[in-house]
Amino acid sequence: MDFFEAQARAKKRTSRLVLLFSFAVFGTIIAAYFAAVFSLNALGQTPFGRQERNHGYSALRPPSLWQPQLFGVVGLGTLAVVGLASLFKWRQFSAGGSAVAESVGARRVESQTTNFNERRLLNVVEEMAIAAGTPVPVVYVLEDEPAINAFAAGLTTNDAVVAVTRGTLEKLSRDELQGVIGHEFSHILNGDMRLNLRLTSLLFGILVLGLAGRGVLWSLRGARMSSRREKNSGGVVAAIAVIGVSLLIVGYVGYFFGRLIQSAVSRQREFLADASAVQFTRNPEGLTGALKKIGGYAFGSRLQTNKAAAIGHFFFAQSFRSGMTGLWATHPPLPERIRAIDPRFDGTMFEPPEKVDVVQESFASAGFAPTLPRVAPKKIAFNAGEIVAGAGNLTLEQFSNAESLLSNLPASLREAARSPDDAPAVLYGLLLSEDSAVQQIQRKLVSDQAGARTTAVFDLIAPTCLSLGAEYKLPLVQLAVPAMRSVSSLTLAAFLHTLDELVHADARVSTFEFALQKVLTHTLRLGHSPKSAVIQFYSFNALAGEISIVLSALSQASTRDTNEARVAFSAGISQLKLIETQLVFEPSPFDFAQLDSALDRLALASGPIKQRTLLAAAHVVSSNGSVSVVEAELLRAIASSLDVPLPLISAA
Repeated sequence: MDFFEAQARAKKRTSRLVLLFSFAVFGTIIAAYFAAVFSLNALGQTPFGRQERNHGYSALRPPSLWQPQLFGVVGLGTLAVVGLASLFKWRQFSAGGSAVAESVGARRVESQTTNFNERRLLNVVEEMAIAAGTPVPVVYVLEDEPAINAFAAGLTTNDAVVAVTRGTLEKLSRDELQGVIGHEFSHILNGDMRLNLRLTSLLFGILVLGLAGRGVLWSLRGARMSSRREKNSGGVVAAIAVIGVSLLIVGYVGYFFGRLIQSAVSRQREFLADASAVQFTRNPEGLTGALKKIGGYAFGSRLQTNKAAAIGHFFFAQSFRSGMTGLWATHPPLPERIRAIDPRFDGTMFEPPEKVDVVQESFASAGFAPTLPRVAPKKIAFNAGEIVAGAGNLTLEQFSNAESLLSNLPASLREAARSPDDAPAVLYGLLLSEDSAVQQIQRKLVSDQAGARTTAVFDLIAPTCLSLGAEYKLPLVQLAVPAMRSVSSLTLAAFLHTLDELVHADARVSTFEFALQKVLTHTLRLGHSPKSAVIQFYSFNALAGEISIVLSALSQASTRDTNEARVAFSAGISQLKLIETQLVFEPSPFDFAQLDSALDRLALASGPIKQRTLLAAAHVVSSNGSVSVVEAELLRAIASSLDVPLPLISAA
């Protein structure tokens, strides 16, 4: 299953989820209505009934079972409460994955950490992200959790975070940790994170009625004492108690069915995520080893904090005790998951060691030395259809290439890219011109606008940046993303202004400069405001002009021969039969500002439009049988703008 198919399936699951929760809300309204009828009867009230006089005294007609006006009031009230509560929770989590991680007490892993376990974790996450072609997620640790568990959260790949428990760091070997992180990356790539957040928001909307009832009953503790002093207050306390009990019952009836839906939706995806993790790492023993350790560990995967109960379906394994004979379980039983990977599993679990000896395991794997010998990444044959179909799927070759690339990256640049203080200097350094006169202009810009510390780091790493191979530059941008996501909006705005000044220091924009600036600005914009990633265009016709601009720019990226560029353009538009006649070749001189605007509009397109556009772009690149460095850079920038995780591309 490719990236686009996974996204489409996630969208269908979302629609199905909304339908199921609609039934749950309707059931909640029915329960609320009958609770209202019962409560009014118990209190002797008939707000929509009539009073009758019998023999000189007033009597209330018993309320009928069906009261349309009361049903309307209860229904609208329930919908308002559930809707507003769900919207509140959605807005809370729409700030991105970091908001979710911090809501359960997770601590962000600092890039300069000297903790062996944390450095090993950073390495594994970086390798996975570079191989998949996604921005590197921010990493968090649940410090107070001895259990073995992890989760990924976010609305898009640009704001995604990966969080693990302390037990995961201490109890798992590197291969096992890699299997767990691979599982979480599957959720990132398959669109599960956004679905998880919607599920949590809807569930909270139903639960809030029960929480309100519990709050009402809790408030009666003080009222009991005062009611003893004031005899007339007993009726008021009784009325409040009836209301509280009714809300509590109604809320938890809805919550019961909501949790059933949550569990059913979550269990279906775990087998797929396990299979994807094995595919990513090509090491089934790593994932099964982690699952067996959970099964044999006293703490298992259960979390201590109650804050994580609402996001139990986010986690790698069952994070709470599932009552109702497993009906509320968000994950399949461990033996089933293990047998799906290893049919020969005999049911034997094993207890993990007190702590994995990271130093003994491998000094390199902890992140203090290259992970692999310095072997250059292998060339991977470029096939237009395969490169697009491979989006969101990792091969062993791509994963090995990511490890090799990171091991060959100068340690000074890798460490600086991880630091919020030094990452700007690295990104500035990647824009250094080979022309000494332009270099002087760029150095003065950094000195004038970026401050003394950044200027000092910039001067220190400048020679290394100038000698860096082209294949390392965009991956280095990916590594710098988590650090740049942590800076304030004001600092980020100043950084982007300086970056733009450096790009235009020589009065021209190269393909790499455009690619770096586009990848970075798009990723950081969505990282800071992930809720802005919305679909506005569902028609190819509405974006024919933008697609023409993108394919024209790509066809001229590595050639000045107009005829050769037209041939490449024709190869691309042949993949867009529906609008082929509307696509017009735009000859150079080309305006990168125009391309930037076109990509911004295409970023708002539906999945099928993005998929066919990217496929057309890949055919433009492969039309002459080879891939140049500038073509690879521009194609990665296009894919990033469309929020498609394109794996590493080998250039000639």
